[in-house]
Order: sequence, then structure tokens, then C-alpha cells
Amino acid sequence: MIIQSIELNNFRNYENLHISFDEGTNILFGDNAQGKTNILEAAYLSGTTKSHKGSKDKEMIRFGTNEAHLRTMVLKNGKQYQIDMHLKHNRSKGIAVNKIPMKKASELFGILNIVFFSPEDLNIIKNGPSERRHFLDAELCQLDKIYLSDLSNYNKILNQRNKLLKDMVYRPELSDTLPVWDMQLADTGKKIIRRREKFVKELNELVHEIHYRISGGREELFLSYEPSVSADLLEQELERVKLRDLKQCQTSVGPHRDDLLFSIAGVDIRKFGSQGQQRTSALSLKLSEIELVRKSIHDTPVLLLDDVLSELDSNRQNYLLNSICDTQTIITCTGLDEFIRNRFEINKVFEVISGQVFEKGQVIERQG
Repeated sequence: MIIQSIELNNFRNYENLHISFDEGTNILFGDNAQGKTNILEAAYLSGTTKSHKGSKDKEMIRFGTNEAHLRTMVLKNGKQYQIDMHLKHNRSKGIAVNKIPMKKASELFGILNIVFFSPEDLNIIKNGPSERRHFLDAELCQLDKIYLSDLSNYNKILNQRNKLLKDMVYRPELSDTLPVWDMQLADTGKKIIRRREKFVKELNELVHEIHYRISGGREELFLSYEPSVSADLLEQELERVKLRDLKQCQTSVGPHRDDLLFSIAGVDIRKFGSQGQQRTSALSLKLSEIELVRKSIHDTPVLLLDDVLSELDSNRQNYLLNSICDTQTIITCTGLDEFIRNRFEINKVFEVISGQVFEKGQVIERQG
């Protein structure tokens, strides 16, 4: 699959933009804070309905305007898809595919598969568990609509249970309703845990092989799923920690507390790995993500690289660039030196300056 073009109206710092991409490697270069990442954000939004930054819809609307529009043309298995999005300040976003409105944002998932790689992802190993859970959920939601539905239901039930725990401080008589929420949380949580177990098992096989190659055969990386409680024991565990949950006014067990373990030679590199090991492991994880998506959908996802090359040494740069030669890639960077130095093939180059985009010296967008 490829993104053929993106059209933006009042999105971030773009008043109007129409940019066409090559099916190979596309470079967006320019100084920081010029609008390069905003184009990647629009692409990610078109595939996942969410900003990779976690931004709200109103935060992506150009300052001084009331709404934003995005149109992304996607070619997948020989069929063209037109994805339209309408962002508004105080209402849910409107989404249409081939001019047919979507009743739910989740209906969009699966049309455009995106793998996003930013410098922040290089810290996914050493940062907190929430980032690793977000990685799991973001990819599984793209690949599995049932998981997306289960996760959405789980989060709603979790919020309701936590609200009930807080309300019970002042209204103890509400305790009779707690078992109802516990049963729903356990039923939905079990499905999430089991799907994550399967996903991580598949991912581990790829991570191990890729990391072994990147490290020149010197290291073997193993990835394993660390649920806060097994699926079979979730209901019993909720009962066991009920008094603690009442005291803390929050749910202390469940898939919202899960983590991923990264180990080399039996050492937990989240805590004891060197920065080089952590970064190489993160790179292995992202490359494995691409391969797993490819196997799952029998197609190649679009890869977005947001200024990540400057954070990698030459060996890791070369490995990454050589690994994505058959993938449509949109890369942001501050300069072209690394590509010229490595003689890497570039299919299209765009320069971004103060919200204007130039293709090979020709203006393709101007504000106002």
C-alpha cells in the first residue's frame, strides 16, 4: 500500500497544501519547527484517527480558524481509497471513505497501515510501562478490529469502576454494584491479555532474529509479555485486591498494568542495559513491527520516520535504510547529508520552510 497524496486545509501551520508522494523514499527536509512533522501527523491521523502526539482535534486546527480538513489518497491492492477527515473544535471528527461517511471512527482501521518511528521511540525500552503498552495497543488496533473494540470497552468499564470506587467513599451502599463491574472488567480483560500474549509471541520471533543481525551476532534479544495477572486468574485477583482498590480508589490489576520485558543474556535491559543496547533494541522492535504487519495483512505498511536518523550511529542508520528499500517511506530530517554520504536512493525530495513546501526547488504550496 502507498499514500499517493495528502491535501490539507487549515491543518496545523498549513493553510492549503497538496503534496504527492513517490511509492519509494520521500524526504522532507528543513530546519526545526517548519512543519515537517505536521505532514507525518496528517498521514498517521488518516490511518489511525489519532495524532501520534496524543493531540486533541482542536489542537491540530490552524490557529485562528474553526475547522480543518484532510484528504488522503491511498492505493491498496490496486484499489484507490479517498480518506476525508473534518476536524472541529467542539465536535467529534467527521470521517468518510470514498465519500461514504463512517458511523464510527474505528471503521477506518485497516485501510491504511502506518508504522511511525520517532526519536521518542528510541526510549521506549528505558521509559515507563505505559509507553510499551501504548506500543502494543497502537499496533494491535490497526491489525485487529475485535481487539480495538475490546480495548475501547475495557477502558470504559475501567473508568466506570474507578469512578465507583471513588463514589463508594461517600456512598458505601453502592458496593452492591461493584461485582457487576468486576465481572465485565474480567471478561473483557481476559480477551485483551490473550490477544497480547499471541501478538508478543509472534513479535518476539522477529525481534530476536533482527536484533541478532543488527548486533553482528553478538547479542540475542528476547521479548516477553508481563501481564499484571494471568487471564485465568483476573477475576479472582480483582476480588483479592478489592480492599486495596477501595483504599486507593483505583483498579490495581488488569491489562492496564501490563508491561513488556526486554532481556539480553538474562539481563533486564529496561533497567540494566546500556543506552546502545536500549536503542538497538528499540530499532529492532520497530523493524519487527513492519515485518509483522506485512505478514498479517499480506501487504507492506507505510513507514514514517520523524528525524530519527540523526539519533542513530552510521551502522544503525545503514541497517535501517537497507531494511526499508521495498517500503514506501516518508522521512523528515534537517539535512540530506546522511543520505548523500550513504548513497541511499531518494525518489522525491521536498524542502519545508515556514509552512511552505518546495519540490526540487518548485513551490507546491504557499500560505495565503
